Amino acid sequence: MTLHDIYREAGAELASDGIPLHFGDVAGEYQAAFNGAVLLDRSHEGRIELSGADRFDLLNRMSTNDTLNMKTGEGRPTIFTNATARILDRVLVYHHRPERLLIVTGAGRNTAVGRYIQSNIFYGDDVQVHNIQGATAQFEIHGATADDVASKFIAASKFIDAAPDAGSDALYSTTVDGFKADFIRVKKALYGAAWRVIVGQGNAPAMWSALREAGATPSGGVVYNAHRIRAGLPSVGTELTERYIPLELGLWDEVSFTKGCYTGQEIIARMESRGKLAKMLVRLQTAQAVASDTPLFSAGKRAGEITSSVIAPDGECYAMGVVKAGVVNDGATLHTEDAPSAPIHIGDILGVQPLHG
Repeated sequence: MTLHDIYREAGAELASDGIPLHFGDVAGEYQAAFNGAVLLDRSHEGRIELSGADRFDLLNRMSTNDTLNMKTGEGRPTIFTNATARILDRVLVYHHRPERLLIVTGAGRNTAVGRYIQSNIFYGDDVQVHNIQGATAQFEIHGATADDVASKFIAASKFIDAAPDAGSDALYSTTVDGFKADFIRVKKALYGAAWRVIVGQGNAPAMWSALREAGATPSGGVVYNAHRIRAGLPSVGTELTERYIPLELGLWDEVSFTKGCYTGQEIIARMESRGKLAKMLVRLQTAQAVASDTPLFSAGKRAGEITSSVIAPDGECYAMGVVKAGVVNDGATLHTEDAPSAPIHIGDILGVQPLHG
């Protein structure tokens, strides 16, 4: 039985790429993250491996974070930026095994990231790029009991021992029913804790069934997106775009300010040294969902834009947007052009902020 057979038998509605949107009970699936764990197929996120002696150095000179001296099993987020420090892609890099690095990209970005990496390999570089997306499947577990689900497959003592701190990304290889599976602790969870599970494509149905039997509730993209916006996590195509610089999205912890040069470094270093940002990613309080890219105004002037908004299955409305720093600091009330009398209030500044404010 294939994964799609399993999904259809369980009553799933599938997107055009075959990824489940939901399994027929969106409200129940949404709540499962709060009191249990949700199981998601995220195979549309990219998976690339790098081999060769210069693989660490290549990523280090291409992206914002320090990717040198990574221990086996350690994972670090890093960002590819253009010459003006705008975001091209955000990826997770794992020291998969002694001879390989694993890169996990955003949804639909496998080919673009692979080509970008390949274009930065110069004569004499010992780096090989391997596209493993089609040969593998990727699942995620998010929620209050996600650690309990993962503990059925790997020792609980391994949850924090390989990473620099308890909340960091870390990869653990294990065996499930005779096949290899990589369990990756994810730092930025939709709710509670989170794990990413990568297996060979042929073992995907068995892994999905095993995770379900371990207590995870099958869910899909509708619930994923609602929880993502509720948690204030940036995503490909909405926040992670060339419109923004990493620091504006609160991704300070994914940038090294002590390593060598990379594309866009000068602008990011200048922003850090001045301690001032032109705009910030913030949580927004609105009574109704507003479409992405809707302009926001304050005192008659353009102040920013909505980047993500959703009415969650429980009826609550969640939104986030990028707003001018001066407007954020003033605590001003925002509105859209079409609804000037419907106030939109600025909530928390999202992401990690610098120590000097």
